[in-house]
Amino acid sequence: MAELLGRKVVVTTEYRGVFFGTLSEYDRGVRSCTLLNGQNCLRWPRDNRGFLGLAKDGPLDGARVGPAVESVELTGVTSLTPATEDAARKWEACPWS
Repeated sequence: MAELLGRKVVVTTEYRGVFFGTLSEYDRGVRSCTLLNGQNCLRWPRDNRGFLGLAKDGPLDGARVGPAVESVELTGVTSLTPATEDAARKWEACPWS
């Protein structure tokens, strides 16, 4: 996953969390990562078609995305998926509806 360092990603955790941000650190051994400008998505509409849709299309109308924080360390990482440029723009708009 070193190729994803510095890129905008969607991260899932074993605690069912879904997060977005710029990947600054990743440790596969302990399954943790640090995101800069990290956000979480508490809910997304059916039209997103799951968390991979959040990485491809970004949060759609009806999503609940929290505000960004400077840095967040996540444990229990189960997936790291690069976000498209379009998806990143939508995450950064911070939709909460």
